[in-house]
Amino acid sequence: MTTVTVTASRSYDVEIGSGLLQALGARAAGLVNGRHGVIVTDTNVAPLYLAKAEKSLKNGGFTVSTFVFPAGEASKNGKTWLELLEFLAAEHLTRGDLLVALGGGVVGDLTGFAAASFLRGIAWLQLPTTLLAAVDASVGGKTAIDLQNGKNLAGAFYQPTGVLCDTDTLATLPDEIFADGCAEVIKYGLLNSKPLLEKLAAENFRAAPEEIIAACVAMKRDAVIEDEYDTGTRRMLNLGHTVGHAIEVCSGYGISHGKAVAMGMMVIARAAVKKNLCLPEVPEKLSALLERYHLPCRTEYTVPQLYEKALSDKKRLGDTLTLVIPTEWGASRLHNVPVEELPDWIAKGLES
Repeated sequence: MTTVTVTASRSYDVEIGSGLLQALGARAAGLVNGRHGVIVTDTNVAPLYLAKAEKSLKNGGFTVSTFVFPAGEASKNGKTWLELLEFLAAEHLTRGDLLVALGGGVVGDLTGFAAASFLRGIAWLQLPTTLLAAVDASVGGKTAIDLQNGKNLAGAFYQPTGVLCDTDTLATLPDEIFADGCAEVIKYGLLNSKPLLEKLAAENFRAAPEEIIAACVAMKRDAVIEDEYDTGTRRMLNLGHTVGHAIEVCSGYGISHGKAVAMGMMVIARAAVKKNLCLPEVPEKLSALLERYHLPCRTEYTVPQLYEKALSDKKRLGDTLTLVIPTEWGASRLHNVPVEELPDWIAKGLES
């Protein structure tokens, strides 16, 4: 097992390894004084792991309630969030009790925002069951729901009390869901780790994911410690996300986050090359790596469609938007762009 400690407004451990779902109750009992736990999960994960999580919490001395909502990004909205808050109130949860997010990024985002909101803040644990959540969404305290005009536009920075990343849960992931997580792993390599990119190109890590997950979590840990509230260097983690989020919204969330980020990275890499800000080899290498992990490299959406949705990006400050651009293979930087120049960036990124 690997442990990565995040030192932020709340310090906590991210534990990565096999069999951690069975340890949930014991870990939870050592973190909170209350003994009522609410497991929040979705209709995909519940048949696989809810019973195990319930049993572990009960063995740890907890009374357990469960809230299960329809799987998918379309459920990460104000309606589901309010339903969860009403459920917690009906269950008479106290500030000493616990929420458990059992699932992928949608479950974690929704549960975390509920934890930040209910009684002005209660403890919550992350149990990521997807690669994407394990390497990225479960760490760092970004919680949110989507609004009609954009993704993650309502939320809070609220660190979890702990993260238990049971690598056994990744074995049940369909190939395309595992591929979504690979997009975020590739993102970390493109940001600042050429060795990670080389490792991804040389071997398939699905059979033994702990090392790769720990490397990504450590990189995110460093970003969170330096810039918890995402006003400076932590914004680097948004590589591919400005256009990626626009693609998701344009598709009505029919295109998954990982696939959208993959396309978003390619758009920004191509554009950066055409603007002489990135080495020409980067898009070609990135395309080959994305294809190796069964991720798309192009989007069919037009400049006007993507621009309209990108205007709601939460990284926009007035008339300026901060893009993350790759500069070479394994290195990226922040680049401020006037909003009126964004269509040209998107257009150049959509070109061959």
